[in-house]
Amino acid sequence: MSPGSDEDPASLEPRRRGRWRIVALVLVPFAAFALLLAASLGRDPRALPSELVGRPAPTFALRSLQGDVTVGLADLRGQVVVVNFWASWCRECRDEHPALDAAWNRYRERGVVFVGVLFEDAVRDGLAFADELGMDWPLVNDAGSRSAIAYGVFGVPETFVIGRDGSVVAKRVGPVDYPWLTDRIEDALHA
Repeated sequence: MSPGSDEDPASLEPRRRGRWRIVALVLVPFAAFALLLAASLGRDPRALPSELVGRPAPTFALRSLQGDVTVGLADLRGQVVVVNFWASWCRECRDEHPALDAAWNRYRERGVVFVGVLFEDAVRDGLAFADELGMDWPLVNDAGSRSAIAYGVFGVPETFVIGRDGSVVAKRVGPVDYPWLTDRIEDALHA
């Protein structure tokens, strides 16, 4: 109570409680949001399950980087297909290349097809990258990122293994390693 005020201290109590309620109504949701955000930041995005696993793979028909042929997923039905989204500016794409190359060389004669999908990159840069690393599996351009959107790609590299029946059997966010890739291909071959 201020000097010279005629207000009774007991009458000020309801106003104080009302102010604290307003503060609580603002702070409680903010604190809950902060806790939720903190918990989510600690999770590895690679651990998130894909909605596509177990479902038919989104189809595509994309032009090769050279522009001379179209590679269509429907045309590859009956084969195990590894779809790898990559870009020349992607450091992890460079890191995963030896695993992809080794698996390609191991399985290409067994009816497994690799398709490298260039993601948000210039075709000339993709061709230079592919030439430098010796990528000799089919490489296609996803102009407009329509296929990446259909697959739910939010960055590169991302890799999908598609079974002979056309359904997605596995997805990997981030660089693949040889054991992961060969295990998923073997599972798809023996399904």
